[in-house]
Amino acid sequence: MTTPTIETIPDIRAAVLKAPEQFGTQRLRRPEAGPGEVLVRVSFTGICGSDFPIVSGTHPRATLPLVMGHEITGTIENPGDSGLTEGATVAVNPLLPCDTCGACRKELWHVCRNLRLLGIDTPGSMAELIAVPAANVIPFSENVPAKEAALAEPLAVAVHAIRRARLAAGERVLIFGAGPIGILVALAARHAGAADVAVVEPSERRREVVEALGLRALGPSDVPVAKEHGETATDVVFDCAGHHSVTPLLTKVAPVRGRIVIVAVHHGSAEVDLRELAFAEQEIIGVRVYESADFAESVRLISHHELPLAGIPISEYPLESVEEAFAEARSGTGAVKILVRSLPQPLH
Repeated sequence: MTTPTIETIPDIRAAVLKAPEQFGTQRLRRPEAGPGEVLVRVSFTGICGSDFPIVSGTHPRATLPLVMGHEITGTIENPGDSGLTEGATVAVNPLLPCDTCGACRKELWHVCRNLRLLGIDTPGSMAELIAVPAANVIPFSENVPAKEAALAEPLAVAVHAIRRARLAAGERVLIFGAGPIGILVALAARHAGAADVAVVEPSERRREVVEALGLRALGPSDVPVAKEHGETATDVVFDCAGHHSVTPLLTKVAPVRGRIVIVAVHHGSAEVDLRELAFAEQEIIGVRVYESADFAESVRLISHHELPLAGIPISEYPLESVEEAFAEARSGTGAVKILVRSLPQPLH
């Protein structure tokens, strides 16, 4: 009698958030692909800052118990009638718009007024298998390292931010925050032709990462004020920090008619000098996740190895160690990006 393989047993391993701050690994019923869906064998799930309120029990939409995870990469297990190839490495767009609100009617599905996400409003990818809409799946065109493929979703945020900023070749960029999104915005800005990319970050360790990637790192005391630098320090400012200490600085570092791009998710009110904004005719640009074209461009950039993603420090944890993974992600002192591995063995 042979031992059942993971492909033949009827249930799957999953990390379940049972209560605030309490994960447990358990077996769940194997999902099946419904009409218009495909089955994805999950390789990695990235931990995002937006996951923290879910874990703490303060997210307004997440209902526990929940299988979390919206930064999803894996391989096609069952393509159904999607036309995708079984075994193909794919990234999954986790956005689930309502298709009926005013934004959706304008085909701005990413800012849907009733937007839901895999891993928040429905079960996510911290499991071995997940059924997802075939329309949300984008295959990589070439072989890519699994850990780089896992960066597709956050890279799509960066691609969208650069596009929203209307960044032109030769412009100078200043970014607050060297977390995963800040670093990916910096790499995307340089790839788009920025003449100078500087990242402001209080952590010495994160500044070292920025410099190792060939970017310019600044400490908080080195932030250039536009008036004191003849308006030549930067053209576009990106807030990827989302911290109350940063928002008062945004209008100070942006030049006359500079663009200020809010990438980070702020919680509560923020102090912004609207007088300076008006007098300097500055522009504030909001960014929310990404459009489908941005997600596709992210997958293309990774497929063609156009960004030095291998230089981003990454830690990976198995499903059984999700609590430890979140502890490192929250600390901000370890790797830049934390991944949860669904497969039993490490991927290289």
